[in-house]
Amino acid sequence: MRAFITSAIGVTCSAALVLPNAAPAGAAPDTSATAATEAADPAEVPGSTQSLPLSPLPDASTRATDAPSGTAETNAVQGLPRRDVHPFSLVGVVWDDADVELHGAVEVRTRAIGSDRWSDWQDLETHNAEHAADPGSAERDSGTVRGSTAPLWVGNCDGVEVRVIPEAPDGHDRATARVPLPEGLRLELVDPGEDPRQSPVADTDEGDFEAAGAEFADLASGSGGRLATSLQASLQGSVRTPLQASDRGRVLPALSKAQTEAAAGVAPGSKPYIGPRPTIVTRKGWGADEKLREKSFAYTKSVKAAFIHHSATGNKYTCSQAPSVLRGIYRYHVKSSGWRDIGYNFAVDKCGNVYEGRAGGVTKAVLGAHALGFNTDSMGIAVLGTFTTSDPPAAAVNAIAKLTAWKLGLFGANPSSRTTLVSGGGNRFKKGTKVKLNVISGHRDGFATDCPGTRLYKKLGSARTSSAHLQGR
Repeated sequence: MRAFITSAIGVTCSAALVLPNAAPAGAAPDTSATAATEAADPAEVPGSTQSLPLSPLPDASTRATDAPSGTAETNAVQGLPRRDVHPFSLVGVVWDDADVELHGAVEVRTRAIGSDRWSDWQDLETHNAEHAADPGSAERDSGTVRGSTAPLWVGNCDGVEVRVIPEAPDGHDRATARVPLPEGLRLELVDPGEDPRQSPVADTDEGDFEAAGAEFADLASGSGGRLATSLQASLQGSVRTPLQASDRGRVLPALSKAQTEAAAGVAPGSKPYIGPRPTIVTRKGWGADEKLREKSFAYTKSVKAAFIHHSATGNKYTCSQAPSVLRGIYRYHVKSSGWRDIGYNFAVDKCGNVYEGRAGGVTKAVLGAHALGFNTDSMGIAVLGTFTTSDPPAAAVNAIAKLTAWKLGLFGANPSSRTTLVSGGGNRFKKGTKVKLNVISGHRDGFATDCPGTRLYKKLGSARTSSAHLQGR
């Protein structure tokens, strides 16, 4: 996937001063009939989505000069000129037909709330179809699914500009011929909303978070008895324990290996290979609005493999913003892309916090929509960020190892071995093909994609080794 691009002189929205959610002085947000804003009572449904149709840009030089009659509009560069909009933090582009791929580049630039400076152009990852429900599944055939780019986290913004540039066919000059763009292109601007409760995670650098790990484990198991205030003081207030009374139900505390085995109902005297359960921020913990998703749950028979992804939402977020990033992705997957729920089963932020993803129970084999063709009998773990040219933090890789050691262990899977999955159809393996895969695989192992990014993919070997060690192998 494309790397996250930021300007050397521009201002990214997440780095700007966060001001109240209000339109810029002297400029009203777009409230025309073509700008559909979905929102509800903020006390019940935090967040909103602005959906703005894209159209051919007025500059004649951007149009294909040899396009057949009737195709000029889809062959033209489409977009949205600079405009003021209601505040948003995550952006993506969708189109009508989920089976049509967007061949071209999607670029956006944004203006932070309270600023008059615009960021440089940033790329949205257009090859996103592989993050979806399997062909022929009820979710895929629901009639609500749209084609979509990966979403991009930009922080608190109230100005946007976008351009969608169709690519030239092989052997043609880009200036004179372009591949038609999908119909119904729309810009989706997502406001994840404010969590009415304080987030159970906070900002810290990677070193501080690793240092805090032992204290979190002691507090979770009840063996330490140390007060949360002492932990906060030791880290200068940068981390707060997820075990305060206000966080009940928002965090599943870490369990020791023995506690995990007892909770799993392992027979006394047996030697199971289950890693200790890591601390998991629940959907309630990151502020998921359960009214957005479908009420029912979908399950598969087992969890034989874990596919590792990167979210391609960029790296310009703080760990205290990670719940907001997740709420944005969740809303984008459901309201913009038409999925039944967030696609990933779990997420990991760059500080190593683990989050529950798709609803249905963290110990169960919940059917996700993350690896087209291989969602059955697998789980998807998305590391929040883009790791094509940036190295993933060690804390995130360690979290992958801890999470897989526990969850795969519940289903008897060895993280350092291989397993066989049957393809549900995709661009790498035909439907029905039996494929031998690593139990911990990168998304690219089952689909022709750059996901989870070259730098993260290179770390999966060490994650497998650590995961197996945590299981006691």
